[in-house]
Amino acid sequence: MTCDHLVCANCNGRVSDGRCPVCRANRARLQEQQGPLATLSPAMLLAVLAGLLAVALICRQALA
Repeated sequence: MTCDHLVCANCNGRVSDGRCPVCRANRARLQEQQGPLATLSPAMLLAVLAGLLAVALICRQALA
């Protein structure tokens, strides 16, 4: 989950803007929880998957 779509109940602003201390604390907490793959977009994830599939097919052809 990203903080781009979250609205703060304290200041009624987007959490990504960090207007109040509650927003800033929640934004920091969400950024700590994100793993290395959290920054990949779904399109990039599909492109990586397609690339791995292509490499697997090429390796299979080479061994046959």
